[in-house]
Amino acid sequence: MANLKVKLVKGLAGKKKDQIAIAASLGLRKVGDVTVQPDNAATKGKVFKISHLVEVTED
Repeated sequence: MANLKVKLVKGLAGKKKDQIAIAASLGLRKVGDVTVQPDNAATKGKVFKISHLVEVTED
């Protein structure tokens, strides 16, 4: 199964609470944090909601 490497490239200060919660659920807390997530519909939905804050590559 494929994985997605998700990196937080913009800070969360001043963002909406739901966006901060989504970033936290992906394991992203500060700029530069990188996590590997499974490539499924739930993860893609989360990434879509904070796509302006993250950089995604296939792993």
